[in-house]
Amino acid sequence: MTKPRMKILLTRKLHEFAMMELKKRYDIYVHSGEIPMPKGKMLSKISQVDGLVCFPYDTIDEEVIESAKKLKVISTYSVGYDHIDLQKARSRKIKIGYTPDVLTNATADLAVALLLDSMRRITEGDRMIRGGNWKVIFGPHDYVGTDIEGKTIGIFGMGRIGSAVAKRITPFGMKITYHSRHRLPKNQEKKLGAKFVSLDELFEKSDAITVHVPYTKETHGIVDMRLLKKMKKTSYLINTSRGKIINEKDLAKALRSDMIAGAALDVFEKEPIGKNHELVKMRNVVLAPHIGSSTAETRKKMAEITIKNLIYGLERKKMIYSVNLD
Repeated sequence: MTKPRMKILLTRKLHEFAMMELKKRYDIYVHSGEIPMPKGKMLSKISQVDGLVCFPYDTIDEEVIESAKKLKVISTYSVGYDHIDLQKARSRKIKIGYTPDVLTNATADLAVALLLDSMRRITEGDRMIRGGNWKVIFGPHDYVGTDIEGKTIGIFGMGRIGSAVAKRITPFGMKITYHSRHRLPKNQEKKLGAKFVSLDELFEKSDAITVHVPYTKETHGIVDMRLLKKMKKTSYLINTSRGKIINEKDLAKALRSDMIAGAALDVFEKEPIGKNHELVKMRNVVLAPHIGSSTAETRKKMAEITIKNLIYGLERKKMIYSVNLD
């Protein structure tokens, strides 16, 4: 008697090679239409499946997991997994796979690009030209940016991505300071040319701060008015991590009152960010639509790891990357 095929729910379609591989092995249902998948629809489908492929904007909370009576594996197409109720998954012995290392370089590249864009006012100039507002050739004091060399960059979170940013920024001649939950070994600090400082000192002395901490209860809204007030008036804030790490109302107030020089953001408290959001209307803010991992090569590799995590988990093999639930 043929063993019944396992059932898989995907909240969005993956690359064609990934879909073909999954179809060979399982019966699959792929959500199409409204993104993220409406909760009611997810609840009706998840009760029937053995595996789930989800994305960082999907909320896999206690109610969803409680409804997933047969669920054995969750494989998320993301480096973050704060959208999944880990405690509930642990209680149900559901394995969770994610895709950390593969997007390190792409996200670090974007962080450096946003830093350069902000300090040299590139996007601002692009908007000026497209809006027909470049009327005269600039003189010695008009439309000036900020030199990169000799300035201090503060890296908030020196994990994989933070370390990759440090390596990329070294040739620009910036001084590197960092604050992280765990201090790096001295030989690694020396290799990166990075100096460990307190969180307050990071915000007080940096000319630009780039955020790379994971989103947790401890980091929720941690970049608030208390820290923003410590920044130099000439400094810039870059965020390619998670939007909810920064208190957007406080950031908008700091920008509006010239408390800091500018910000560049790839992530937001609520996504997609609306065109009427206060930050969208500010000239000294560079905005990107959450594209930290968005290169063709990285996204393809993420799809490959996502399906391997799923397959290995269902076959009771060690995943490539799994969340430790012990």
